[in-house]
Amino acid sequence: MTEAEVLDGAALAEIEGMLSTLSTIFTDAGYAPVQPAHLFPAEALLDLYGEDIRARAYLFPDPAHGGELCLRPDFTVPVAIAHGAEGWERPGKYCYRGPVFRQQEAGIDRPTEYVQAGIEDLGGADRAAADARVFALIQRGLDALSAPPRRTTIGDLGIVLGLLDKLEMPANRRRQLRRHIWRPARFHQLLDTYGRAQPAPSERRAALFTALSDDRFDALVARAGDVVGLRSLSSIRERAEALASTRDEAPMPASQIALIEAVLKLDCSAREAPQRLARTIGTVVDLTAEIDEFSVRLAALDEAGINLDDIRYEAAFGRNLEYYDGFVFEIVAKGAETLPPLAGGGRYDSITARLGATASHPAVGAMVRPETVARARSWR
Repeated sequence: MTEAEVLDGAALAEIEGMLSTLSTIFTDAGYAPVQPAHLFPAEALLDLYGEDIRARAYLFPDPAHGGELCLRPDFTVPVAIAHGAEGWERPGKYCYRGPVFRQQEAGIDRPTEYVQAGIEDLGGADRAAADARVFALIQRGLDALSAPPRRTTIGDLGIVLGLLDKLEMPANRRRQLRRHIWRPARFHQLLDTYGRAQPAPSERRAALFTALSDDRFDALVARAGDVVGLRSLSSIRERAEALASTRDEAPMPASQIALIEAVLKLDCSAREAPQRLARTIGTVVDLTAEIDEFSVRLAALDEAGINLDDIRYEAAFGRNLEYYDGFVFEIVAKGAETLPPLAGGGRYDSITARLGATASHPAVGAMVRPETVARARSWR
């Protein structure tokens, strides 16, 4: 059975049954049903992800109101926006079900429309308890759907981000590494670049740096002719100043690069993870608070009946999941790892501020893909 075939007949009834089962489990656990519109203003996604989102989401002009509309690529952003409209400070627990829409790269056999059922847990003061609650509820949902044996991976982006924050380095270098932590290939390319002495600037770039230092930037631009493209002069100046500020920076110490890479390579059972992290980081930086917070979450999972020995901790996991900034997890069917995940989710506190809150607020959520569960149950 392919995911496209669930649109009719017995397959559709099977998926609808799974959605109903999940909805009952979520509402019985205190999550209020919500149904965001299929279309919502694209501005929020563009602010979060920049123009890159156009390659992954469906955006359309909005003749009635100007700007653009977006077919929801997931439920998290529209649910969070709706919650914030009523006040970010208050707690809110929501569940949802329905289709989402994603562009796929050419040659990738993934659906552009599929259904999700999930939960969002916003504003809860006890982050560890909320993480464990969401994780356990998703596992309970998969059990109720008779999902096949599965492999669960967790990560904690707070560990990696904390490491970058506490290592001594120039501010722009830290900013770039944090910015690209969710783009592993670019992140490791930056580490390689920062570890080498910078080459002498080209003749044109040297002229640009000289013009900046002599306050002749505007004259240099005027001599170059009309501005071509969408970038403003102020944006061009900011980029040029950023390049100039880094030209005399010393290479990143090899010991720093080795430590970052060693942490990112950690792969062990969840139960072992805090001790392995502490041994790897040693006394180079003080990540006691971050590791303690991670340990408290693991204790909450253990108390919720989750066997930590059956869960893998991968320090690098979650670095391609865009807006997550803390606890992350993914559940796949054993023996059918080529299928999309059965379920996944994580913590995304930081994007609440980028969606309009005056400060970051606690936020964690997760979703199940019933169509993938159906395929995995019949996988051969």
